[in-house]
Amino acid sequence: MDVSIMQPYLFPYIGYFQMINCSDYFVIADDVQFIRKGWINRNRILLNGEPLLITLPLNRDSSFLDINKRSFVMQSDPRGSRAFLNKIVNSYRKAPEFKLIYPLIEVIVNFSNNNVAEFLTNSIKEICVFLDIETEILIESSFLLSPELDYQDSVIYVCKELKAKRYINSIGGMDLYSKRKFAENGIELKFIKTRETLEYRQFYYQFVPNLSIIDVMMFNPRDRIKAMLTEYDLVEGHN
Repeated sequence: MDVSIMQPYLFPYIGYFQMINCSDYFVIADDVQFIRKGWINRNRILLNGEPLLITLPLNRDSSFLDINKRSFVMQSDPRGSRAFLNKIVNSYRKAPEFKLIYPLIEVIVNFSNNNVAEFLTNSIKEICVFLDIETEILIESSFLLSPELDYQDSVIYVCKELKAKRYINSIGGMDLYSKRKFAENGIELKFIKTRETLEYRQFYYQFVPNLSIIDVMMFNPRDRIKAMLTEYDLVEGHN
């Protein structure tokens, strides 16, 4: 049984969906502190061959609140979502898959629940449905974790609850986890790394990697994206 756990991000890059696809259970970490200038309410798309940062605005709340306590402003002020969608149109209206993908993005952005965790969970699930990813998606706060546990121990606890034999994390978290600690709990620790050979045509520009899944979906048919979901390697931790 393979498990992965990750904070919810706004239209994350292809590697995020590779991690979901290679897991039996994907747990959305909704009960951790919101990180400013991270990928929770923003991401990058392509405009004129260069990365463009796109953001959904948040209500002004304490920066110490967990993700599931924060909210977007779309219900009270729809200008942010309109600006977001306008940037998508300006960037991709001539992309080969625009007519298929834009309506899906529009439905996701106009989701009625502005709670950040609920909104992002819905968006991730909608894209998984589109890509035929059948992984079961769970919510970390439903495990009622003890606040006394550090993040690594929380991950191990969730893995044990799900009877995981292997935990898969993004490659960026390699320094956060101890292979020895996981092994002591009967869990193999692996890190997923998207292959550098994963490229696709972005109009006539030089390829820009690691953009939002929106970019991948605008330029590639569904079957090609499903093949991309397998273009990764699982690597060992180093501690």
